[in-house]
Amino acid sequence: MADKNQHQSQNKKTIPPYMKAISGSLGGVVEASCLQPIDVIKTRLQLDRSGHYKGIAHCGSTIVRNEGVRALWKGLTPFATHLTLKYALRMGSNAVLQSAFKDSETGKLSPQGRLLSGFGAGVLEALVIVTPFEVVKIRLQQQRGLKPDLLKYKGPVHCARTIIHEEGLRGLWAGAAPTVMRNGTNQAAMFTAKNAFDVILWNKQEGDGKVLQPWQSMISGFLAGTAGPVCTGPFDVVKTRLMAQSRSGGELKYKGMFHAISTIYAEEGLLALWKGLLPRLMRIPPGQAIMWAVADQVIGFYEKAYIHNAPL
Repeated sequence: MADKNQHQSQNKKTIPPYMKAISGSLGGVVEASCLQPIDVIKTRLQLDRSGHYKGIAHCGSTIVRNEGVRALWKGLTPFATHLTLKYALRMGSNAVLQSAFKDSETGKLSPQGRLLSGFGAGVLEALVIVTPFEVVKIRLQQQRGLKPDLLKYKGPVHCARTIIHEEGLRGLWAGAAPTVMRNGTNQAAMFTAKNAFDVILWNKQEGDGKVLQPWQSMISGFLAGTAGPVCTGPFDVVKTRLMAQSRSGGELKYKGMFHAISTIYAEEGLLALWKGLLPRLMRIPPGQAIMWAVADQVIGFYEKAYIHNAPL
């Protein structure tokens, strides 16, 4: 009876959202530093309408040859900042939403509640953080050349100021609609799949005090991060095209999300809507593996120190 009461007391204690936010932000810093070159290549491929790049390897070697190795880390500052803030908001808001969707009597979260929590977290991060940071990142990444004085955008702050000056504040939210659809769907799938793989592969339940080894977290995170890019490829391509076009250059080629999808399909074919899929698969699943390896260790430490070993 005493053991049962102790177990119930521990189950009432939950990991606070701010700890989830901290764990996600730390994972985001590590992920951004490791995987920025893949993101640069993905962006260049998605913006390539003339077939200038023959593939991932050719794109990467061309960038290095023409612009130097450092060009593979173009946009790192906004990318790392955006990942840190995005993961903090994603993990924190998902924890808050999961608490709201849990059964008040049993404390259990249904599969539908987990999906809705993930989707809500994805929508929130897309509107608050992802869209403006990715607009700046993509504008910086699409610039070609070696001499800074010949580039339109001199850095992330200058880029943001220029966009606001030329296009208004709304310019930083170009491509918001496909970003919301992409991120909402991605996070609904990712949180649900990560929990499922933890249970299936490692018999790890949320809040049970068991800390996965980093390699176990990486496997679960990698698998959870694979489905989203395939399902949301068209949204990602459209997002990139909408973000890359400047409102200061006259008439816009793409009028919105649905117009962009139909235009790309008509001009470039169906497969063009999945341009950059392979580099996305090279970046997102490994990125999720890295992020969860860090986040699970932080959360596991908190569970052991402040929940399961806390005085009752």
